[in-house]
Amino acid sequence: MRVALLSGGRSGEHDVSLRSAEAIAEALATWPQKYQVVPYVIDRQGKWSPGPIVPEPDANPGIDVVFPVLHGAFGEDGTMQGLFELADLPYVGPGVLASSLCMDKETMKRVCRERGIPVVDWVTVYRGQGNVEAIAARMDFPLFVKPANLGSSVGISKANSVEELRAALELAAQYDHKIIVERTIVGQELECSVLGNEKPLASTPCEIIPSRDFYDYEDKYILDQAKTLLPANLTKEEIAEVRRIALAAYQALGCEGMARVDFLLDRSSGQLYVNEVNTIPGFTSISMFPRMLEFEGIAFRDLVDRLIQLALDRHKRKKATKFTR
Repeated sequence: MRVALLSGGRSGEHDVSLRSAEAIAEALATWPQKYQVVPYVIDRQGKWSPGPIVPEPDANPGIDVVFPVLHGAFGEDGTMQGLFELADLPYVGPGVLASSLCMDKETMKRVCRERGIPVVDWVTVYRGQGNVEAIAARMDFPLFVKPANLGSSVGISKANSVEELRAALELAAQYDHKIIVERTIVGQELECSVLGNEKPLASTPCEIIPSRDFYDYEDKYILDQAKTLLPANLTKEEIAEVRRIALAAYQALGCEGMARVDFLLDRSSGQLYVNEVNTIPGFTSISMFPRMLEFEGIAFRDLVDRLIQLALDRHKRKKATKFTR
């Protein structure tokens, strides 16, 4: 089976994507009689090597299934998934709608809130339109400022004053037109892997202990000083609640295949909040998505195999659907 492994891309997570793809390629190489990797690398300008996937059915005879490892914009936001749908190719991970919903932090929050899933209070502002004084009057410092459509903590700042908030908005605006400002939750950062289509399973959650003020890009990928606890330092009841809410968010947003649901646990109130839902989580050597599933007994090589099978199952289900009279 020829697996088109897509990596790189036009987002700020280009380098992370390349590292994830390398790990997946190594895992697929352990199935030499089953899979043949066909690498596709998209550069920072959007150019494909060796060439683009053609958005027509039966126009890509060298591909049996697509494994996108494109983190962030133009890969995790539904745009690439739309290409695969037009090409009528099975692909790993959630579909168009779920990908776009989860990528946009504000929309994700709105859908979760409508389904009774707790999310952190926020304010949405747009590039060049944020009234810093009004935000400061509405929400207490410190505040987190994030581009609405990016991952790996790129462009995120923690603001402790009006001056820092203004600088944080300017930084986030470099990465997105839409920006969200959230109140700070003091407590634990948690992550939970979810795997599956109609009947997904949620892993035992892990806990992230940053080495810096918060879990930023440098802490994730450069410094290598952040610590992880697996399982997280939680009671059995709290672990069960994380898994329950992770599944609820996964299904509310229409995810299939895989996702990593990130949480914040407010230790002063005991309230658990969904922070983000990542539809193409990292597959690097330090990525927690595969590590949490390995804790459940699913080895990395078996995980990539299962993800491909989930993609094929979903495509088969789609083929049973009529699109014309």
